[in-house]
Amino acid sequence: MKIVVQRVKEAAVTVEGKTVGRIGKGFLVLLGVSQTDTEAQADRLAKKMLGLRIFPDAEGKTNLSLADVGGHLLVVSQFTLYADCRKGYRPSFTNAAGGEKAERLYEYFVDLCRQGNPKVETGVFGAHMDVSLINDGPFTIVWEENG
Repeated sequence: MKIVVQRVKEAAVTVEGKTVGRIGKGFLVLLGVSQTDTEAQADRLAKKMLGLRIFPDAEGKTNLSLADVGGHLLVVSQFTLYADCRKGYRPSFTNAAGGEKAERLYEYFVDLCRQGNPKVETGVFGAHMDVSLINDGPFTIVWEENG
C-alpha cells in the first residue's frame, strides 16, 4: 500500500464538475493499493499517518499532528501510484490491485481514518477526478507500507 500525504491549506476533488469532497487545513492523501496488500498494512499505515507530526508549532518546528491542529483529511484513490515505468514509455499498472480488492481496501482505509478523525472527505473510487489543492510548505511525504 502506498500513500502520498500532502499537507494542505485546502483541497477539493470534483467529478463531472461537481465537488464531491472539500477540506480546509489538513492532509490530501493519495492512496494506491497493490495486488498483495492487506488490512494489516492499512491498519499500520492509517495509524502512523494520523499520528504524523508535520504541522508547525509556535516555534515553527514540525511538532503538531493532524488532531493537534484540528485538521481534516481528503482521501483519493490513485492506482497510478503503482505505475511501473522501467520498460518503454507506456507505464504498466499490473502491480496495482484490481477494482474489487482495491475498492475494498480503499474503503477500509477510509473507515480507519474516520475512526481517528471526525472530518474525512473522499473522492469517488474509479471515477475520473479533478483534484485541486494549495500545498502548505510545500510539504509532501511519499510512503509505502510493505507486508
